Amino acid sequence: MWKSAVVVALLALGMGYLYQNDPELPTQVLNYLRESLPQMQPSGGSEVRPPTLEEAISRAWQILITAPARRWGKVAVGVNACVDVVVSGVGLLQALALEPGSGNDHEVLHGKEDLKEAFIHYMEKGAAAERFFSDKEVFQRIARAAAEYPGAQVYVGGNAALIGQKLASNPQLVVLLCGPVGPKLHEMLDEQIVVPPESLQETDEYHLILEYKSGEQWGTSRAPQANRFILSHDVSNGKMSALETFIASLEEFNPDLVVLSGLHMMEGMGRDLWENRLTEAVDVISEVNNEVPIHLELASMTDKDYMNRILQEQVMPIVSSVGLNEQELLFLTQSGGGPHSDLASWDGIPDVGRVSDILLWVLEQHGRADPESESDLTRIHFHTLAYHILATVDGHWGNQVSAVAAGARVASSQACGLQTVDVTKVVLKAPLNFYSSFTEPRESLTVDVMNPVTVWRRGNVSFHLTPVLVCKQPLRTVGLGDAISAEGLLFSEVTSEH
Repeated sequence: MWKSAVVVALLALGMGYLYQNDPELPTQVLNYLRESLPQMQPSGGSEVRPPTLEEAISRAWQILITAPARRWGKVAVGVNACVDVVVSGVGLLQALALEPGSGNDHEVLHGKEDLKEAFIHYMEKGAAAERFFSDKEVFQRIARAAAEYPGAQVYVGGNAALIGQKLASNPQLVVLLCGPVGPKLHEMLDEQIVVPPESLQETDEYHLILEYKSGEQWGTSRAPQANRFILSHDVSNGKMSALETFIASLEEFNPDLVVLSGLHMMEGMGRDLWENRLTEAVDVISEVNNEVPIHLELASMTDKDYMNRILQEQVMPIVSSVGLNEQELLFLTQSGGGPHSDLASWDGIPDVGRVSDILLWVLEQHGRADPESESDLTRIHFHTLAYHILATVDGHWGNQVSAVAAGARVASSQACGLQTVDVTKVVLKAPLNFYSSFTEPRESLTVDVMNPVTVWRRGNVSFHLTPVLVCKQPLRTVGLGDAISAEGLLFSEVTSEH
């Protein structure tokens, strides 16, 4: 038994080196493991318990995830940053003397009743959402109640700061972070993160993260899965006030990769502001060196005109990569009149065929999948609770198997509050059989748990899917999407100029 274990361990340890010279090797090794593992026996002669699906996937990830040949040295991240106060959503609403009731979405929250209704609306769906709270004084009272609530926790917040923090966990990387950084946030940031003096401000911006657990009940409302609802009254991030500083810092910093987030914050500031500010933002972003890829991290939005402007006219064509979840992908196709835009919401786990259709549409209609297009968009990293998909235009990105697997692995570990995946605390929820499209012609595909990255092509776009091992009792859902995108980027490699 020990000899077999040593062989398996040596194979796993050698993969990072050997894979550089033979890209087919992971399949060969996995085939060997698939054939050999059931035959391994302990010294007593009794048969070894076969691995669970979760164990098989977790072990396979260790072999599949290898570093890219060319790694990033410097990454610049901007521009939304804040302090997150994480609290029980139901507990806080009860502390605010609110009673359970019916849910109703609100694009902007104008008071406590709006907050309650929007929270219930998304809690019943088990979906993440983020809203701007228009009344500064009422928000400050809610924020004080949240900070004083038993068990409330304070963390680094804002997509840019969270992505920067995750990237900085890699000691080989230098990370530049631009955003409204107050004293509390600055104190919590990783030492490897460089903050330009122009980004420092006297006070912090606070965001309230109202979390709920899977199965949690309030009145007649029940959460089908764990998630969170975010609210803020954040003018600095809302106006993307750090954007000019961010772009001005790039020339001296000379990054290999630029990560941009915070566009969703402008939506809550009203149409007059975002129309002008978005145009200014695009002009500033366009100044980035064409050879440096730009990744855009999207977040929850409600204004279809605003999303459509981002998609069609202004932002998408000037970024190389986009990260988003199932809510943002559906809103994207609804705003732009794409495939399955008649869907009001996803019914449970998003259908892989439908997701694939929308991703292909974005890359063909608004990305560089069309050879005649002048768009820079060649990569979309899609993440939902049960699985992730990395869709890329052929010839632009490498190491995609590792990238999508690494993103899924960090989702499994971080949700459970761990550094590594504990197979006793996670469960496989992804469909193991699915179609490449919702309509004909379509390909029937299967997830092999011994080689758990399924690959298919449509035109000149490649799709890489891997399941997520879903944490049974997640400790923290905030920042998971940012960690997923950051980890996926860490293992990605640019194979062409952008």
